[in-house]
Amino acid sequence: MPTPHNNAEKGDFAKTVLMPGDPLRAKYIAENFLENAKLINEVRGMYAYTGEYNGKRLSVMASGMGMPSMGIYSYELFSVYDVDNIIRIGTAGAISEKLGLRDVVLAMASCTGSGYADQYRLPCRPVAAASYALLKRADEAAASIGKEVHVGTVLCTDTFYDDSASLAQWRKMGVLATEMESAALYYNAARLGKNALCICTISDCPLTGEECTPEERQSSFNDMIKIALEMV
Repeated sequence: MPTPHNNAEKGDFAKTVLMPGDPLRAKYIAENFLENAKLINEVRGMYAYTGEYNGKRLSVMASGMGMPSMGIYSYELFSVYDVDNIIRIGTAGAISEKLGLRDVVLAMASCTGSGYADQYRLPCRPVAAASYALLKRADEAAASIGKEVHVGTVLCTDTFYDDSASLAQWRKMGVLATEMESAALYYNAARLGKNALCICTISDCPLTGEECTPEERQSSFNDMIKIALEMV
């Protein structure tokens, strides 16, 4: 049953979907890590593939940038395609001075000023939190491959170019990094009784000016991909 944004048929997606923001990263994962990968969606260039990893069925699909895009695609995967688990694998900007380029963050919770949760008409903004089962599996998977990870809170924002210079204030609250999709994913998972986790690689450090190249962002952040794959 295709949607306006996804022409895959029901049953085309596995129960677990890895979700990078970049469609080319989805293609990279399918071509380099999955066996028998089949393209199942390319509407609006949001590539989705289903294949196998170590004999287990697995899908990968791009989310695009920002909470509105993540909100659409993750909602449809959960509610239309019967996906149970979405693991976001994306990039983030370091806020904590403990983080450097290519470090990996497991987002236990996500702070946001977005109005995404206003649709639920609650008396206050709900906490956007990861599914503990996925968080625990990710931490164990990282240990199994000898990769150190940082577990904590991230900031999910609607603005990539932030004019307020507020990141230093978030640092005081112990927030590790900033990205743009986790809160919408966590809210959708909570509302629909599903599971979600955001795993991010640090691609830049806004407070110091360090950053990775676009090519590095697209295809070289393999540690978070390997952690996600070992969770399947």
